[in-house]
Amino acid sequence: MSQYTAPLRDMHFVMRELAGLDQVSQLPGCEEVSGDLVDAILDEAGKFASGVLAPLNWSGDQQGARWENGEVFTADGWKDAYRQFAEAGWTALACDPEYGGQGLPKLIATAVMEMWKSSNMAFSLCPMLTNGAIEAVSLCGTDEQKAAYLPKMVSGEWTGTMNLTEPQAGSDLAAVRTRAEPQGDGTYKIFGQKIFITYGEHDLTDNIVHLVLARLPDAPEGVKGISLFVVPKFLLNPDGTPGERNDVHCVSIEHKLGIHASPTCVLAFGDNGGAIGTLVGEPNRGLEYMFIMMNEARFAVGMEGLALAERAYQKALAYAQERVQGTEPGVRGGGKVTIIHHPDVRRMLMSMKSQTEAMRALAYVVGAATDMAHLHPDEKVRAQQQAFVDLMIPVVKGWLTETSIEVASTGVQVHGGMGFIEETGAAQHLRDARITTIYEGTTAIQANDLVGRKMARENGATIKAVIGEMRAVCAKVGEQDGPAFAAIVGPLAAGIDALESAAEFIVATYGQDIKSVLAGSVPFLRLFGIVAGGWQMARAALVAQSKLAAGDTDADFYRAKIVTARFYADHVLALAPGLAHSVVKGAPGVLELAENQF
Repeated sequence: MSQYTAPLRDMHFVMRELAGLDQVSQLPGCEEVSGDLVDAILDEAGKFASGVLAPLNWSGDQQGARWENGEVFTADGWKDAYRQFAEAGWTALACDPEYGGQGLPKLIATAVMEMWKSSNMAFSLCPMLTNGAIEAVSLCGTDEQKAAYLPKMVSGEWTGTMNLTEPQAGSDLAAVRTRAEPQGDGTYKIFGQKIFITYGEHDLTDNIVHLVLARLPDAPEGVKGISLFVVPKFLLNPDGTPGERNDVHCVSIEHKLGIHASPTCVLAFGDNGGAIGTLVGEPNRGLEYMFIMMNEARFAVGMEGLALAERAYQKALAYAQERVQGTEPGVRGGGKVTIIHHPDVRRMLMSMKSQTEAMRALAYVVGAATDMAHLHPDEKVRAQQQAFVDLMIPVVKGWLTETSIEVASTGVQVHGGMGFIEETGAAQHLRDARITTIYEGTTAIQANDLVGRKMARENGATIKAVIGEMRAVCAKVGEQDGPAFAAIVGPLAAGIDALESAAEFIVATYGQDIKSVLAGSVPFLRLFGIVAGGWQMARAALVAQSKLAAGDTDADFYRAKIVTARFYADHVLALAPGLAHSVVKGAPGVLELAENQF
């Protein structure tokens, strides 16, 4: 039930052949990232994921986290697993060496992150939020804050959280009411309540570093009046060790559809005189700083979508290969066969496999582009890569998570009636996946960001460049011989055309009729994701063809790559023109009813 095997063969293929590991390893600061080092890291991460984290996934879901008198206790085995996780250095993988990190590229961290999230999503949320807090303090904190908190968070001795949401302020952060009162000595007293705080209280470490949005007394209204504060669970002694308990307490944990082992906390600040915090950066720029955490977290949540799809696929495939049911269609007098012999089960498995591979390829390519954007010596290249990353983050977050729900649901369907029974474990992946489209901004928020900030604001310049790259790949596909490539090129070309027409509509219409654009923004995000995935699958098929032509011995893997790309073209890319129609023509059906007609 809890078995997980990291898909190392596909990970290596995507990193090397699609994401450009060799180019990343040549960036300043990455010169020691050899192929052997990457192999060793991924192998060890795979062992830890399958041997330590995966066995706790089901039991943690069944047991859940427990709240008692303000304290939160994690599921059995969690503390020991976290201790091993930190001691092995996994918390420090991509962090700055100045604070004890290993400084490895984002591309490597992306592959490792997938393993943590596939093997045990609920566990992985704790280091994910800590990494976001590390990023925010690294870029915006004072020297004192960096020295006090970063080494401990990087080492995993302490964890971090992000505190945005309040009962009346979900996506609308302009409605934040938590207040910060200056004390005249450089500290502030924080008063308010935050909800949905992942790992806001737990028993894994001896301190938790909360990053909290709050308003100063003279702050302007709206989002321009929000500041960011570091509020530790325990105040620090002069020697930097945890001292007096701060006035921040967990008053309850949420009872959720999934990720039961991850404590989602309601935190009260200042019920006993005020929680002591220090200002991060400048006053009233808190939301700007928090978005550093948010973008990191959005990419990571997209990886949760990929990871859960992979886990659901592995489980469905194993079941289909062992479940005997019925005879094989078209075989007279045949005996009972496993259900993988039934065409529709094969269709479902291919749907899961192809979309998961497409998601992995796109995510890893964006991870590598992040490395290029940060480290490439050419300023122009850095700017181009950053523009690509900015454009793709909402796609990675939105499309991967929405697709993960579909894939996990298909996994339940492969199991038939047994999939609806909790004891088989298939349902857990669907329940866990359901939060991912809501975390760190719903799919609509990602889609609105995509069409507004990332497209209309720059008149579509970056997406036009991406479409140009897609067309270049499509042309190469058209030059290949064989029925598989002939089958791929048509849907890919039609998908690119559909994406381009929808993008042109958005850029032309956004300034004059924003509601019509937003009515189709989520279909557009899905369209973009599907076509971007097809772009990467076509690239994978081209590489596979060249490897086969060169006589590579791993022929089965490369043939499967081509077949999977063909399936994706016929069954997934084929949806693109319909989505483009919804984007361009669908607004009246969305907007014309009066409220009382619903």
